[in-house]
Amino acid sequence: MNDADTTDTGTTAQVNETETDARLHTLDALGARLERTNELLQRMLAEVAKTPSTHAIFVDAGYVHAAAGLLVAGTEDRRSFDLDAEGLIEAFIDKARTIFADSRLLRVYWYDGARRRIHTPEQQAIAELPDVKVRLGNLNANNQQKGVDSLIRTDLESLARHRAISDAALVGGDEDLVSAVEAAQGYGARVHLWGIEAAEGRNQAEALLWEVDSQRTFELDFCRPYVTRRPVTTYENEGEPPPSREEVRFVGAQIAATWLAERGRDRLAELLPGAPYLPGPVDQDLLVEAERLLSRSLRGHAALRRALRDGFWQHLKAQY
Repeated sequence: MNDADTTDTGTTAQVNETETDARLHTLDALGARLERTNELLQRMLAEVAKTPSTHAIFVDAGYVHAAAGLLVAGTEDRRSFDLDAEGLIEAFIDKARTIFADSRLLRVYWYDGARRRIHTPEQQAIAELPDVKVRLGNLNANNQQKGVDSLIRTDLESLARHRAISDAALVGGDEDLVSAVEAAQGYGARVHLWGIEAAEGRNQAEALLWEVDSQRTFELDFCRPYVTRRPVTTYENEGEPPPSREEVRFVGAQIAATWLAERGRDRLAELLPGAPYLPGPVDQDLLVEAERLLSRSLRGHAALRRALRDGFWQHLKAQY
């Protein structure tokens, strides 16, 4: 072997050694990065493990009024009974604390209908409760809710998509809620259907029952404390002629003065856009109070009830 061959062999060996060192350095660097990545993942998993899961309660108020009213008071007509919404919401929250023991409450969503989406006094009181958000759909001429199901779907899907909740307790029964359940489940949330015992048959759609992750029914004893049937007022001298339109209109103005003094001009400003219509609960309270003052029933006297509303509105508009 000549000197040139010896030189070439030495050079080749040096190159190979350099390449090997480079590969080892690269492997060491990759190993360090993998170790660092594993460390970060372990820290992240530890943080996730320490973060409590979150739940929210979604209440279809129309379903609750109809189902609880029929079960306890024997009627779905809201005008015939009072619902202690605050007490019922607190009962739902307590039940959720028991079921989702390691979870924290995000909030309660209360979905209801109102004419032109203007809060009634009852809905405003519910909205002022802690951890409660009121969402309003529309109320048509037949007092039917419109748009509530889409509101529920929007909230359920949005909260699930942003991982704001891990569990959703849905109090309702309409088949239209199936799409809301599917949307939330698609983002990994579990949906638990809560219902109220049916007075007869079923008050929840089968398709909804099939789709949810679990089901729970609240029976009569649970609902009874929160539903009170309004007393049927007895009136004397029913054989006498009914009061005049002017007399009834005057009583309507009297009630309006009391209503305004108790609720203030802000509530009046919210009520005015709905004229000449009154929200169902306000109209019912007006009728009950007028019958008390007159000691006469106005049921079946459509003209007198119109006069009553006219007097009520006339006084309110005069004060605006």
